[in-house]
Amino acid sequence: MGETHAGLVVWDVDGTLIPADLRWLRRAVAGTYQLDESAVVFPTSRVHGYTDESIVIDTAIASGVTEEAAEDGLNHYPDVLMDVMSRGEAELVRDQAAYPGAARTIAALAEHGYIQTALTGNLKVSAAFKLAVTGLDSQLDLDIGAFGSDARDRFGLPAFVADRYEARFGYPLDPARTVIIGDAPNDIATARHADFGVVAVAHRLTSEELAEHSPDAIVDRLDPDTVLKAIHATMRSRADQ
Repeated sequence: MGETHAGLVVWDVDGTLIPADLRWLRRAVAGTYQLDESAVVFPTSRVHGYTDESIVIDTAIASGVTEEAAEDGLNHYPDVLMDVMSRGEAELVRDQAAYPGAARTIAALAEHGYIQTALTGNLKVSAAFKLAVTGLDSQLDLDIGAFGSDARDRFGLPAFVADRYEARFGYPLDPARTVIIGDAPNDIATARHADFGVVAVAHRLTSEELAEHSPDAIVDRLDPDTVLKAIHATMRSRADQ
């Protein structure tokens, strides 16, 4: 049995579909480790494009928590995070509305026969919450996605997508017909690690900055036609290799 759809599109979430916002991590880290929010210190790097678990550990340690206590806190962190986000739902809707064109692009890809899921450093529960609240979840199959709750190293996440895809459809995932859409250098690096295609969106970095990391294509915004053309060009190029 072979693939009957156009391909698999794997979306990053923060910075790609919705604006990134560290307030939830800040509040949840503060609640998990009994810190004042003002005392939470994010590391200077390893934030955007990394997994929540790695960010939480690095942030807790940077904020004065011992490494052992930082690890122990991960047992409680998901519950604290979801409590924080649930209480802040109206705030999330107001300040983290989906990027213009996000919903229309997802709908257009579905109409063109693409299966869509997510690969994100978010825990699955928080990714699902954000996507539902912003109205972007209806055509994303999160059961074949990969999340920061699956592995602490983002490079480990594509294997979960491949395994879940094969379990769902009964045949292996074809990397040449799989495209990650992300906004950060680590999204590009993750795609390269997995031998997936990658389209970068210039939401936080400029096209010139993204080009330094050599994605297959760069788009300035989530315009359905532009994204479709970028995906088609990426898959054609990879099929010719």
